[in-house]
Amino acid sequence: MSDVQGKAWDGKLFKRVFSYSKPYRSIFYGALACTIVLAVLSPARVKLIKYIITDFLPSKDVDGLFYGILIVVGILLVETLLQFYDVYLANTLGQYVIKDLRVQLFAHITKLRLKFFDKNPIGMLVTRAVSDMETIAQIFSQGLISIIGDILKLIVALAFMFWTNWELTFFVLIPIPVLLIATNIFKKAIKKSFQDVRTSISSLNTFVQERVTGMALVKVFGREKREAKAFAEINERHKKANIRSIWAYSIFFPVVEILSALSLGLLVIYVLLQVGKPGVSLNELSGDMIAFIMFINMLYRPIRMLADRFNTLQMGMVGSERVFKILDTDEIIENTGTTTELNFNGKLSFKDVWFAYEEPNFVLKNLNFEVNAGETVAFIGATGAGKTSIINLLGRFYEYQKGDITIDGVDLRSIDLTLLRQNISVVLQDVFLYSDTILNNITLGNKDISREEVIEASKLVGSHEFIMNLPGGYDFNVKERGGLLSVGQRQLIAFIRAYVYQPKILILDEATSSIDTESEILIQNAIEKLTQGRTSIVIAHRLSTIRNADKIIVLEKGEIVEVGSHSELILLENGAYRKLYEYQLEAND
Repeated sequence: MSDVQGKAWDGKLFKRVFSYSKPYRSIFYGALACTIVLAVLSPARVKLIKYIITDFLPSKDVDGLFYGILIVVGILLVETLLQFYDVYLANTLGQYVIKDLRVQLFAHITKLRLKFFDKNPIGMLVTRAVSDMETIAQIFSQGLISIIGDILKLIVALAFMFWTNWELTFFVLIPIPVLLIATNIFKKAIKKSFQDVRTSISSLNTFVQERVTGMALVKVFGREKREAKAFAEINERHKKANIRSIWAYSIFFPVVEILSALSLGLLVIYVLLQVGKPGVSLNELSGDMIAFIMFINMLYRPIRMLADRFNTLQMGMVGSERVFKILDTDEIIENTGTTTELNFNGKLSFKDVWFAYEEPNFVLKNLNFEVNAGETVAFIGATGAGKTSIINLLGRFYEYQKGDITIDGVDLRSIDLTLLRQNISVVLQDVFLYSDTILNNITLGNKDISREEVIEASKLVGSHEFIMNLPGGYDFNVKERGGLLSVGQRQLIAFIRAYVYQPKILILDEATSSIDTESEILIQNAIEKLTQGRTSIVIAHRLSTIRNADKIIVLEKGEIVEVGSHSELILLENGAYRKLYEYQLEAND
């Protein structure tokens, strides 16, 4: 919870937030101008009303009264118009700022290495990109400009009050010290409750996202009641945090109203004390009384709102601190590659490669192997042997600590990252599909890939028939994560996706481990078509799927223990590959 704790005002942080309004300074200055004019017009209107009462009414100056009222009405109309533009411009500025900041944040998140997502829950990132952004918008819409406006109104109102009657002003200001103390107490209380609300919202988002995504696990293990209870506990904390803020408001606002009423009472007492004194004009006194009734309301309302606005500003700063913490995260795979053109024949070489997700716990140790262009190489080994780690290094999703990896003799890190990933396609065991049409899930929105090319690829892979049997065919919406398709169908979609992008290097990670026999036959045919003429790396549990690989590499605890073809490795007495093969034969009998 350290990232949400309140701290002293951070000028640098505020300056950084405010810098995002630079492209929209005209909107900011427009809102500020409206605020300044409003701060002057409201007290001036009161002063004019007082002048009408003391000068025009006693003399029965009908023309003066008419024009005076006309001017007051005109000022009210101008105030209404300025108030509209003030609110509109301030909120528009806030939306422009968070639009730019949200786009920047999302672009940054997409560049972060996978290691970052291993350590940070998705729900937290969703909170940063959505809820916390809204608090930043409030810095401009309900914070900064509103605070400036309220402070100006206070200063101008006080100036007009002292100008009108300085003795009466001091008299009605007697409750103000109590109000300032109450405001400070309220500000601290509401700040703490707001922080707790933001923290509980982040916890709620994380919990819901994880449980909804893993709903199958919840149901399989019958955890519906337990998860509901856990959610109720988090929701209870959220409720209590909100109630604490409601409690603070429910005390503070009545206190303000009581103090405001006390000032009005003091006003009445002052007026009564002045009645009958020599040289005291009843017209002047009545004018002062009416003016000060309006001035008191004009004085207490900004003070009441300032505490709330300062907390809104502070919460916006807390939200911005959270967002900037992610933006400042340097867990990015730097695109330092200068090689922007490469034929990509597909020759791969790993020399003395060491890799650890967290040093010094290396999962790949002193890895040495080569894959010739157009070869199909299979990696096998127990879970945790390091098979998937090799894929992660080849696509530069993680960075290796020692050794060299080259493609066609060119160092992997010197190849432009975009060029590298454009020429590598990966088909994973757990296929991810968006809540979109089959066509868009295959092309991933690439306009250069036509529907005809997708259909041709589907026929080649052997999936055209099952797609056409779906309602809408290629326009069928598979819903979130492809929930309306079977595991085998999702896998076939992934193969079509890989094919239409025409990669130079194809990686298949456990692509047949979770499917039925019928789907496996289709996928085996797809694999034969996809691997033909291109360098392919295959990771598989089912050894029957890799018998025709040009080379099989057996891994144990991150090290290569055997290399050879199926026919070569099966002859090795007590060999690791032979043991695995015989074990699977017995298991299938």
